Amino acid sequence: MKSEESNSSLPEFDPNGPGIEGNLFGLPFSTDQAKVVVLPIPWDVTTSYGSGTAEGPSSILRASTQVDLAQVDIREPWTMGVAMAEIPEIWWAKSKELRARAEEYISWLENGSDPIHSLRMDKTRDEVNEQCAQLMSYVEQESRYWLDKGKVTVTIGGDHSTPLGHIRALGTDYESFGLLQIDAHADLRKDYEGFEFSHASIMHNVLAIPQISKLVQVGIRDFCQEELEAIEGNSNRIKTFFDLDIKEAQYSGKRWRDQCNEIVDELPELVYISFDIDGLNPDLCPNTGTPVPGGYSLDEIMMLFKQIVLSGRKIIGFDLCEVSPGSDEWDANVGARALYRTINLLSVSQGILKWNK
Repeated sequence: MKSEESNSSLPEFDPNGPGIEGNLFGLPFSTDQAKVVVLPIPWDVTTSYGSGTAEGPSSILRASTQVDLAQVDIREPWTMGVAMAEIPEIWWAKSKELRARAEEYISWLENGSDPIHSLRMDKTRDEVNEQCAQLMSYVEQESRYWLDKGKVTVTIGGDHSTPLGHIRALGTDYESFGLLQIDAHADLRKDYEGFEFSHASIMHNVLAIPQISKLVQVGIRDFCQEELEAIEGNSNRIKTFFDLDIKEAQYSGKRWRDQCNEIVDELPELVYISFDIDGLNPDLCPNTGTPVPGGYSLDEIMMLFKQIVLSGRKIIGFDLCEVSPGSDEWDANVGARALYRTINLLSVSQGILKWNK
């Protein structure tokens, strides 16, 4: 699929007709045939506000068949070959079970941590941490399985804790790479609420991966003092583009394209993207676990990703997290389009697809 000649080996498929039910974007690829494999991770145990992001992978899969496949700037984008691995039902069920217990623990914390229940609550916390650690190992092993088969890997959460194992797996293939985080939150808390693998601690945990040379954060607008101190105290490794600074510069006449170029300049040649859907304007993701006013249109974020590719940098993988469908599945509709476009851009950066000149 890396050249026009290889198109003759593509499965027979009409990209103008209805998609194949049950396949990601309705495309005619199995995971063995696909170049890009999407790993679904239905897990939202430690979310501290709204729940439902464990339904993200299945809701995006359903919504994806409504995505039209053509792109103005990319030639035959559907031919990159993408498929979703099977949703692991065992982790979905375990997430539901542990989520209920984690909610009880969080409620206990928020109501003063009554010492009468401390032994039982400590046991709950420890069990959640143990199961989260096992999930991270599972994600790392699954990512490694597909990477060893020569696939490009993408993960869909679930909450934002879920891609840690994926990023660890990529660390065995690349000696050094940067991470671009699109998010409303800094996610730099240590062991938030006692949960070692909290969704609010993902970037704290990512920075423990030695191959991560730079963390570039975009859209941050909800953070605590601990996180601000982590950013200011690690300026050589963390660069944060706060939402307030971006917007105030725009209100003074600065163009988004110029801001994108400044963001891209902070990134090394190899880039992993961690895309929390709450980085967008909450009109686009009202059901996400922790929506925050502010944020960006989907077009603005896709322009940023495109500028990464146009700069000659390579996107080595990405995750899309915190999509919670809600009753009307609007968020899944947005998430499916974010997933498709980002996979297209990743594929151009890796030479799988070409620009439409």
